[in-house]
Amino acid sequence: MTLLPDDAGSAALIGRVQDPEAGGPCLVQLRGDRLVDVTTAGPTLSALLERGDPAEAASAVPDTRGWDAGEVMARSLDPAGSGGGPHLLAPCDLQAIKACGVTFAGSMVERVIEERAKGDPARAALLRTQLVDAIGSRLGDLRPGSPDAMRAKQVLIAEGLWSQYLEVGIGPDAEVFTKAPVLSAVGAGAFIGILAASSWNNPEPEVVLAVDSRGRIRGATLGNDVNLRDVEGRSALLLGKAKDNNASCAIGPFLRLFDDGFGLDHVRNLTLSLTVTGAADGFVLHGHSSMREISRDPEDLVAQTIGAHHQYPDGVMLFLGTLFAPVQDRDAPGAGFTHKLGDRVEIAAPALGRLVNRVAHSHDAPPWRFGIGALMRNLSQRGLL
Repeated sequence: MTLLPDDAGSAALIGRVQDPEAGGPCLVQLRGDRLVDVTTAGPTLSALLERGDPAEAASAVPDTRGWDAGEVMARSLDPAGSGGGPHLLAPCDLQAIKACGVTFAGSMVERVIEERAKGDPARAALLRTQLVDAIGSRLGDLRPGSPDAMRAKQVLIAEGLWSQYLEVGIGPDAEVFTKAPVLSAVGAGAFIGILAASSWNNPEPEVVLAVDSRGRIRGATLGNDVNLRDVEGRSALLLGKAKDNNASCAIGPFLRLFDDGFGLDHVRNLTLSLTVTGAADGFVLHGHSSMREISRDPEDLVAQTIGAHHQYPDGVMLFLGTLFAPVQDRDAPGAGFTHKLGDRVEIAAPALGRLVNRVAHSHDAPPWRFGIGALMRNLSQRGLL
């Protein structure tokens, strides 16, 4: 199975490969059926994105070392065996990993449900009906922060329906939070982690923008903002516990750099598909997230994240949020969807490829040990710093 975009032959694709021979990560560029080592153009992906033309800088590196792309992808899709040879890593390194929440009206309603259900999925079905009947159709077309949105806020307050999630959904300020520490994201084929104590959780298929230190959007990839709905539903102050755990952030498979054939307007029109396949129960869940329905423009989300008010010297990987919120019952009527161990999760978009992962408990997923210090030591030992 290929992880590549449908038009991979004309796409500017950059990734990272864990190379056992080098003892660390290599930057790679897809050229035909090969992943060519272009680490000397970086040596980090963060640094490469600071170049005037990252794709041209990578292309200037001669093909003297590399790997068969199909073999690397196949090895990456076997998490148990990936340690035996070069395999894909998340296509980011020193960038901060940030995420935007409640950027779609549909997911906004689900966040209100989480809050009011206090983490109890059994209460969610009734609340969903009540809230969607009351507000769902009235909020989808509101531009956040507009006079119409502020009037809707007053109506909702009067009806006793106001929520902190509606505040960030239709108010002037976006929700931007830290999804995961630098270098902790996992790539295509890796296990994604959920806490063993969570009984209500789900994948969140999202577009992730790569933004350099000057706020320039250099490319896009796919991401899974794994979410523990019961934990966040208990209290918004538990957002960090709901979002940031071992292996709870997946990004990949490759970063598609912006060029004449792919840019921000293409991102604005992307539709992401999601398929969850149960390993033991045969359950299949299909979903999608259309960027056409986002309430806040990607450029606005970038501007609210990085600028004079907040600098990121090594750039940002920014999750843009999702329309998808699973309501399909898996085990019992009214219980909704939650992950089971071994679930296969595929997030795909024709222009960005396929991000495939399997679900494990966070304490059973491979521990994160290669941090910033380890990366600097490895690059230094290889003579790249």
